[in-house]
Amino acid sequence: VQLQASGGGLVQAGGSLRLSCEVSGHSFSRYHVGWFRQAPGKEREFVAGIGRSAGSTYYADSVKARFTISRDNAKKTVSLRMDNLKPEDTAVYYCAAKNAIVTIGVPTDYDYWGQGTQVTVSS
Repeated sequence: VQLQASGGGLVQAGGSLRLSCEVSGHSFSRYHVGWFRQAPGKEREFVAGIGRSAGSTYYADSVKARFTISRDNAKKTVSLRMDNLKPEDTAVYYCAAKNAIVTIGVPTDYDYWGQGTQVTVSS
């Protein structure tokens, strides 16, 4: 299984970006997928997650009401729509997946990781 994250970039505060995570391999619909981020000098932190059922979504308090996670099982893609971006959202964003029950917000619980995409929000 391979994950490919894309969509990062430079945006002004208040702007929007849409990240995508393409997952190769079989049985994509069986995977739980999470987005994490890591800023320089900080630990990797949970941002958002989505269960096998697209109806199960989870968000860190810091991004609730600003970020939206979704999945398209036909395209094997999980997207993260980020609105009203703030300078503190600046980080490398990673997607991760696991084909089993997962504790959504715990990075060590995931089996597969993408390479990361840089998001920079200027003030």
